[in-house]
Amino acid sequence: MSEKKPPVWLRVYTFIAYLYIYIPILILIIFSFNTMKLNVRWQGFTLSWYNVLFHDSQVLLATRNTLIIAFVSTIVATIIGTLAALAMQRYHFPGYNASETVMYIPIVIPEVVMGIALLVFFVMIKFTLGLVTIALSHIAFNIPFVALVVRARLHGYDKSIDEAAMDLGANEMTTFWRVTLPTIMPGVLSGALLAFTLSLDDYVITYFTAGPGSTTLPLRVFSMVRFMVTPEVNALSTIWVLIVFIVLLIGQIAQSRRA
Repeated sequence: MSEKKPPVWLRVYTFIAYLYIYIPILILIIFSFNTMKLNVRWQGFTLSWYNVLFHDSQVLLATRNTLIIAFVSTIVATIIGTLAALAMQRYHFPGYNASETVMYIPIVIPEVVMGIALLVFFVMIKFTLGLVTIALSHIAFNIPFVALVVRARLHGYDKSIDEAAMDLGANEMTTFWRVTLPTIMPGVLSGALLAFTLSLDDYVITYFTAGPGSTTLPLRVFSMVRFMVTPEVNALSTIWVLIVFIVLLIGQIAQSRRA
């Protein structure tokens, strides 16, 4: 049976929607090769701004900080979020409804509120602000997102395959590693990718929890564009878009192979 083609108006609408989303990004990429320092008009083609970018020690340091925080927060948030999703999906315990509500509060409250709350908390316990506080904040922020994605994957999960594995002699830990985890891995990878991208581009929470010497790339970019958007900023944004695209593409390929 052949697939039904969408109507013409729907295809046109989809095309216009994609143009609306990606034309600004395309313009940004094009102007990263502009010889003119002011992004007023196109003057000529050059790669010099990428050379300037790669020799900017502050940008390189901010990039290193951002990647360290993103990888650490993603790994920890994915582990905790996955276990939390399994617990809430499979078990009912005292305070279950309250726990489920509290779990998703960081998703719905404004980031500025959470940023201020984390800042007050770290100051109250006299914890020095820096890379560690940023990573802890990103972990707290990303756990609900990972849990939400993994719970969506667990919805409709057939528990009989776990029971079959245990009937064949596997204990709970072996069943989890060899049956449950591989089955829900697409959801876990999706949650991890979401946590990674959220950590990469977070500005508000990072702004409140950063300390001396812990500038991340979003903070650095904001300081660079306060007075003027130069092609160097466009070049940095272009590279960042490319990195995120590659990460998402790898995740998509991994999920399609496991499907």
